[in-house]
Amino acid sequence: MSEAALRVQALRKAYQDVVAVSGLDLEVPAGQCFGLLGPNGAGKTTTIEICEGLTARDSGDVEVLGMRWETDARALKQRLGIQLQETQLSDKLTVEETVRLFRSFFDKGPTPDRVIALVQLEEKRRSRVGTLSGGQKQRLALACALVGDPEILFLDEPTTGLDPQARRQLWDLIEEFKRAGKTILLTTHYMDEAERLCERVAIMDHGKIIALGSPRELVASIGVEHVVEFSADGAERLDLAALRAINGVRDAQIDNGVIRMQVTALHSAVPSLLAELVRLDIRLTELRTHSATLEDVFVTLTGRHLRDE
Repeated sequence: MSEAALRVQALRKAYQDVVAVSGLDLEVPAGQCFGLLGPNGAGKTTTIEICEGLTARDSGDVEVLGMRWETDARALKQRLGIQLQETQLSDKLTVEETVRLFRSFFDKGPTPDRVIALVQLEEKRRSRVGTLSGGQKQRLALACALVGDPEILFLDEPTTGLDPQARRQLWDLIEEFKRAGKTILLTTHYMDEAERLCERVAIMDHGKIIALGSPRELVASIGVEHVVEFSADGAERLDLAALRAINGVRDAQIDNGVIRMQVTALHSAVPSLLAELVRLDIRLTELRTHSATLEDVFVTLTGRHLRDE
């Protein structure tokens, strides 16, 4: 196998006059968890479906494990695991029957019993799929992706719609797969998910990659350590230029009545902000601070939040 588990060059896909992927280049090293991040409509799902062999590209080149779908489809299907954004399984089958069915599609892999134990569904093995909770169905979908002992695992928005506990359970399962030295391509719009699971990430917007690197590198690239967000009665009287002039403040913007400041020196910026509010007799109603995240990288690059679209 080549050093890169996945190579994509000049990939393009359009649906009539809507360009979903526009000249995308991507390389995923073997043994890494790589994240494709971005809002809905950024082109993440189209990209991953082309890599999975489920959607035909208009142009460009895709190489998976040193092979191509046009000539090596059967071999690739035996070496990949795929969890779609929405996996439709038969409600009438039990968990055990479902896993055994998917295991029958592969030449090799762990036993169904082992996979069911891995995703912690032993107590539900004889339950019908239609009776499972959302989190249990997602774990079952992951089990179906793991039964062939894949070298690359494709996960498209694997935790969308799950409650926090179910999300953490799925994260633990993904991290166990990572520890085996396998490759993962993950799409998500949850920045905390990417920061926890991914060694490298590519941020997508309008079908293009606008930033690429490790989560720490991308956060460092915007030159901001903290973000301060606040609301206040009379905030319309605040001068954004005056806020930007505060020592330790890199930028200040207002969005739906909430003022957002990018801060390099929290210890000096917050006292100066409070002093400015007192001077103008403006009453603070809410104040939040957090360390800079990948969400802040996206806002800095695009001027929008990931959930805006």
